[in-house]
Amino acid sequence: MNVFGVDIGGTGIKGAPVDLDKGELSEERYKVLTPHPATPDSVIEGVHEVVTHFGYSGPLGVTFPGVVVDGVTRTAANVDKGWVGLDARTQISEKLGMPVVLLNDADAAGVAEITFGAGRGRGGTVILLTLGTGIGSALFVDGRLVPNTELGHLELHGHDAEKRASAKAREDEDLSWEHWGHRLRKYLAHVEMLFSPDLFVLGGGISRKPEKFMQYITGISAEIVPAELQNNAGIVGAAMAAAKL
Repeated sequence: MNVFGVDIGGTGIKGAPVDLDKGELSEERYKVLTPHPATPDSVIEGVHEVVTHFGYSGPLGVTFPGVVVDGVTRTAANVDKGWVGLDARTQISEKLGMPVVLLNDADAAGVAEITFGAGRGRGGTVILLTLGTGIGSALFVDGRLVPNTELGHLELHGHDAEKRASAKAREDEDLSWEHWGHRLRKYLAHVEMLFSPDLFVLGGGISRKPEKFMQYITGISAEIVPAELQNNAGIVGAAMAAAKL
């Protein structure tokens, strides 16, 4: 069964049809750059471009980098503030002329990893963190999602954690992998103190390069593994949600 998923990120909007029997993309994903400013109209136009590239028509899953409640986007940390309070699901659905489900990007990635990837078959408390433009989070207790946790906005040394420990922070400050790895360790220790997870799954683009930084993350009791679906997890999770429409 093939269903389409789109993942809206701070730097790119990417999508592809997904084979939900296997939990993998059935075609190579297509990506456009996230416009700046990332206003609703401009981002929705990007979603439209990604979907029409494949000539797809049918139920559509779309992720958003912020809190989503009943299709309404409640926060907008790394996109234009025009998203706050917007019935984005309806706007995307009307633009594309198809049924749409909208959900938090990290929640989507987490559901994909729990079903097909690094969290498969794991009970207890599992936290997926997507390390990209910001830090997204998905919290699971015995396989059940606690939505919209937004743990990237925990305060760490007087700052939003994502301002210090995201992949973008590493790039913007030109940090060595070791220096950034130590920052990430401090962040994970803070999250562990609050939630005592059994497993951390580290996703986003950095999940392709665990050998660069994992050795610097010490003193954490929870098991730490890279995401298996890597940067495609959000697309897969979006398609999984769309399949329920």
